[in-house]
Amino acid sequence: MTEQLPATSVAVLGTGIMGSGMARNLARSGLDVRAWNRTRSKAEPLTADGVRVTDTPAEAVDGADAVLTILYDGAATLETMRQAAPALRPGTVWAQATTAGLDALESLAAFARENDLALIDSPVLGTRQPAESGQLLVLASGPNAVRPVVWPVFDAIGSRTVWVGESAEEAAATRLKLVLNSWVLNVTHGTAEALALAKGLGVDWQHFLDAVEGGPLDNGYMRAKSAQLLRGDLEPSFATRTAEKDARLIVEAGRRAGVRLDVTAAGAERFRRATGAGHGDEDMVASYFASFDGEAPEDAS
Repeated sequence: MTEQLPATSVAVLGTGIMGSGMARNLARSGLDVRAWNRTRSKAEPLTADGVRVTDTPAEAVDGADAVLTILYDGAATLETMRQAAPALRPGTVWAQATTAGLDALESLAAFARENDLALIDSPVLGTRQPAESGQLLVLASGPNAVRPVVWPVFDAIGSRTVWVGESAEEAAATRLKLVLNSWVLNVTHGTAEALALAKGLGVDWQHFLDAVEGGPLDNGYMRAKSAQLLRGDLEPSFATRTAEKDARLIVEAGRRAGVRLDVTAAGAERFRRATGAGHGDEDMVASYFASFDGEAPEDAS
């Protein structure tokens, strides 16, 4: 495959918590952006930033130099790309940013082969705020020849792109994303459980923060998440039900590799309980509520 020119137009399929911020930054960078979302009303605000909102995935991808998918899971991504298929040109570069897991990525790679698409496995690390500010970390694997096509796309949505392989089908980027997510999710649970225990024992959380300050046990992410919960602010940067989905993908990936992930499996169950208690659409630090039987405190303060 010969080297290609940078994209000037991009279709964004999925404008949820992550996709909306990504679409805005793509448009602000000067790219021609078309966006589709299953619920069109959620995408409509993007028109104020110059994004063209379409009724169907096929309309969004028609004539686009690159396609960026950022949907809930692999199944939703495959279904959406099948709807887009009639308008996809052979050779179109597809940046697949959904955290899909290893099994689903195999199905997506097969779809790319069947439709002569140049697939780049490109999950992103970050939540709502980095997506809105264009500060995501892009993890990518794909052919050298088509990388120039997505340079303006990745530059617009991220602060940095880490290339980890030349074949999307080897899923090097997805594998790295699952490892990173395992750490993020487990730190979130650790923070939530420690806050729950402090609440139960009547310990002032500030005393905890003072005790670890500046030492090896201190952690900026822990401080940010605990502050969010103490404020009673559960506006999702990353939703609890999505975190449960990712946790189960991580456990399955470990099973495939012969690695037992007891902590992540228990964390998936915490997310399930929190979702069952009505916190599925809140931020994943709502894992806190899984620590209580029956009526849980409204917040950790």
